[in-house]
Amino acid sequence: MSFRAYVIDEKIVKALELLGYKEPTKVQKELIPVLLSGKDSIVKSRTGSGKTAAFAIPLCERIDWEENRPQALVLTPTRELAIQVKEEIFNVGRFKRLKVAALYGKSSYRHQVKEIKQKTHIVTGTPGRVIDHLENETLDVSAVRYLVIDEADEMLEMGFVEQIEEILTFLPDDRVTVVLSATFPAEIRELCHAYLKDPVSIEIQEDIKITEKIIQRYYLTDEEEKEDLLEEVIITENPDTCIIFCAMKRTVDEVYEFLKDQEYSCGRIHGGMEQEDRLSVMKQFKEGRVRYLVATDVAARGIDIEDVSLVVNFDMPRDKEGYIHRIGRTGRVEKTGKAISFVTKSDARMLKQIEAYIDTTLEPINRIPKEQLDASRKTMEESIKDQPVKKKDKNIKLNQDIMKIHINAGKKTKMRAVDIVGTLCNIDGMTADDIGVINILDVSTFVEILNGKGPMVLLALQKKPIKGRIRKVKDETLGGDRL
Repeated sequence: MSFRAYVIDEKIVKALELLGYKEPTKVQKELIPVLLSGKDSIVKSRTGSGKTAAFAIPLCERIDWEENRPQALVLTPTRELAIQVKEEIFNVGRFKRLKVAALYGKSSYRHQVKEIKQKTHIVTGTPGRVIDHLENETLDVSAVRYLVIDEADEMLEMGFVEQIEEILTFLPDDRVTVVLSATFPAEIRELCHAYLKDPVSIEIQEDIKITEKIIQRYYLTDEEEKEDLLEEVIITENPDTCIIFCAMKRTVDEVYEFLKDQEYSCGRIHGGMEQEDRLSVMKQFKEGRVRYLVATDVAARGIDIEDVSLVVNFDMPRDKEGYIHRIGRTGRVEKTGKAISFVTKSDARMLKQIEAYIDTTLEPINRIPKEQLDASRKTMEESIKDQPVKKKDKNIKLNQDIMKIHINAGKKTKMRAVDIVGTLCNIDGMTADDIGVINILDVSTFVEILNGKGPMVLLALQKKPIKGRIRKVKDETLGGDRL
């Protein structure tokens, strides 16, 4: 079946086609009609199964564009996931001109307040920062009709359940609530029982278990040998992209410096870094500008990265569920993958727990002889240390007919959306359907021009007044000016 089988706006269908979504995944087939019908739901589905689009599509369909207040709230355990979910929803609702805001810590609170004071249809965010806005009355949730709690088991693991319950006290009782998770511990089931109304239970049974799609092996090793062992794995496996998971921020820094000293293309991410740096590293890794990402478990949850060849557990995870989420970064959707773990004597018990949990026996590996390693190093060194080929942006088709223009005027000059729309619709060949999201800041306004009409609009606005004056207008699509 295709997405056209659902009663959804043609603008959403167009966005899905340009994003490369050919047909619904299993979780999308189950959840989309449930949310469209306005029923609460509990969804158990593995990572990488398309859960985000499963709720993004019906949310975008049900949003009333005329309403200025947020109508949907999506809670996520990490900042990176809040941003990723925001981008996914924004892309799905691109041609419906939906405004989506992300609220998370270690980001300017003042800028977030300014953003959500404007028309905002959907908000994503981490529980702590959402509560900050609610308590300070900077986030109006009186019109929220949909609540999504994403990665619920990680919310529990990170101690967010009490915060979620506090957020629920601010929300209207007349709402649709969906809880999504890869696993459902007892505490999460109790939360669902307390706050959901006759929920539809959806559990996706995959044709092939995630553990069957991923080759899983391990080395028995000592702590002091791990760095040397990691380099051996890099040389012998020569992965195009690899995530290396460590237990602590300090270990991430040490492994990152080790790889950097060996001149490998690498980045790092952990909770002690500034948010701007974390986002920059994730962007570089997604685009293929760095080959190896060293990370704590902050990168294990819900982060959608295409074609990760290998996951290395430099340190074993703290629990068996964490192992599933880590290795789930590879073998995404229909692809296969590989995971290698470094197991010390103190990890033996965790290894047995993991094997019992996934009903699979991991294959032990012996280290290869030094002579064989040296031969591999000589033949593979150059390809390993070369910069990887930049990956194609999955949004490239969606963006190809959209130009983002910058107008040198904003709120301080009393610029309004109606002024922009009126001017643009007076350009020959332009209609309201050719105008995308409008974002008005203090001294700047950004407007998306759809349907390939950007160059025509950019040229016309060089001489056409907006709100009584000629404004400086430039193309911000690629951060440059085409004129």
